[in-house]
Amino acid sequence: MPPTATRKRQWLPYTAAVTAGLVVIAGAFVIVRQRDADCTTTLEVNSSTEKAALLVDLAERYNRSDRSIDGGGCAQVHVSALNSGKATEALAAGWANTGLPQPQVWLPTSSLWTGQLRLLDQAAGREPQTPAQYPSIANSPLVIAMPQPKAELIRQRGALGWGEILGLSGRDGWAGFGKPEWGRFTFGKDNPNLSTSGLAATIATYYAAVQRSSDLTRSDLANPAVTQFVRRIEANVSHYSDDSVDLLRSLAEADLTGDPGSTGDMSAIVLQEELVDLYNTGALSPRQEGQERGRRPNVPLVAVHPKEGTFNLDHPFVVLPSADGRQRAAAADFRKFLTENDQQKSFARLGFRDHEGRASAELLASVGAEPTGGLRYFKPPDPQVIGAMLDGWRTLRKKANILIALDTSGSMEAMVGTRTRFEVASAAAGKGLALLNSEDRVGLWSFSSEIPSRPKTPYRREVPLGEFDQKQIKTKIAGLHVEGATALYATVRAAHRELLDRYDPQRINAIVVLTDGKNEYSKDNDLDRLLAEVTLNPERPVKVFCIAFDRDSDFATLDRIAKASSGKAFDATDPAKIDEAFVKLVSSF
Repeated sequence: MPPTATRKRQWLPYTAAVTAGLVVIAGAFVIVRQRDADCTTTLEVNSSTEKAALLVDLAERYNRSDRSIDGGGCAQVHVSALNSGKATEALAAGWANTGLPQPQVWLPTSSLWTGQLRLLDQAAGREPQTPAQYPSIANSPLVIAMPQPKAELIRQRGALGWGEILGLSGRDGWAGFGKPEWGRFTFGKDNPNLSTSGLAATIATYYAAVQRSSDLTRSDLANPAVTQFVRRIEANVSHYSDDSVDLLRSLAEADLTGDPGSTGDMSAIVLQEELVDLYNTGALSPRQEGQERGRRPNVPLVAVHPKEGTFNLDHPFVVLPSADGRQRAAAADFRKFLTENDQQKSFARLGFRDHEGRASAELLASVGAEPTGGLRYFKPPDPQVIGAMLDGWRTLRKKANILIALDTSGSMEAMVGTRTRFEVASAAAGKGLALLNSEDRVGLWSFSSEIPSRPKTPYRREVPLGEFDQKQIKTKIAGLHVEGATALYATVRAAHRELLDRYDPQRINAIVVLTDGKNEYSKDNDLDRLLAEVTLNPERPVKVFCIAFDRDSDFATLDRIAKASSGKAFDATDPAKIDEAFVKLVSSF
């Protein structure tokens, strides 16, 4: 069929899995287009997820144009998407097991990842795939985003640093600003092992600790004063997020519905400036079908810039060694196309600064003005220093009290392929346990309904909340008996009371519920009362995280329970996603 002016997209959804120390699974997509007869050169581009949809549209725009590449002819650009950290591991592993086309161009969020890939290649004795510095196609600095009233109060104190803002006492921080009614100061941050903004925020904290903007060293990381500074910052984390966008969507929904529960204990979130603009302009608000954006939040976020400086997430354009001569010519022309005015306007509409780091007037009006004299940027540390920093962060991060409630109702006997639901869930739980910190405190409950071996209550304390004994918990799970109905509400209610009784203000206090069903317990079927009881108390926050396993689970109700407590529900109604759900859940702690 000859090409037409308007071509249809064919979407191929699939799940990409990458394993490198952590088991990581992420959704990805690729767009396939018909090719013009004379466009025999195909360029595969892999983009970080936050800008991938835009890159798909820009690739379509490029493919419809009459551009030609050096050497004659034209090229067709195909875009796939994968989180930058996962793409780094995939490239280091030869791009195996991703289900995605092998890219010739990589567009990560930050050059921090090109350094990490270089380190992995060197460790494997390979020629580095990313040996150089790379030009940007867009930029977005890391900021501390705060609700407008809180940001304005902070700014009245003049220029403040990372430690002065994020290190405010978690117990009485806002009282020091004359606002005791605002309660504790806590902030949201992505897990640095999974997120670019989380990684950049961790590096920025270390730079603030040494009071420099470059040349961070391993000896700095071992300095007791530095580790104490970082530990003090991490102590104010509300919980670690697997996805800032989900966090902002919950915040927007809470703002527009007048429900403070969703993120009620957070005073700030560390993330890309671009996301602050998307939040403020309604792009992350609930919207009706056909709407491009929802209603703007009642209380906008303001981007606060710490005085020591910040990281610029530079969105590099990386041509990989897998590109042949024709593909390199196509890549050069596609990069030129992306930096032209029309395409840069498209980036600006999504809250990005341009490829030279300049912010539009509209962006600054949305997120707040820059400091006098502009922004100062930290220089990325040596990749080996970053690796050592992440190793150290695992011991310095805030620890957790975690009570796991595992569904052992009779429906868990249903088959998923060649295994029962319970066997699949138990295996996923075992992998998740392996990712917890040895200093976390973990307990295990089983629940269904009253059964002969448990006649008085629908739940049982299998392992009391205490020092984390991974072997003991895995052994207990392996010996559990599956029987009965699903007493979901009664179990969550009792677990919540247990954690309130065992509350530790120095830790993240969380309940993890894994269930394949819905509440089937007539003795306790009052959802409204449960939601009222688990609604977040900012002074004693106990959060509920749920995994909805298999298609019979009531994800909508689990999501309501989690949101009431400022936690999160993870959708594993497709059983193949349960490992991914556990990795994301564990990254919250």
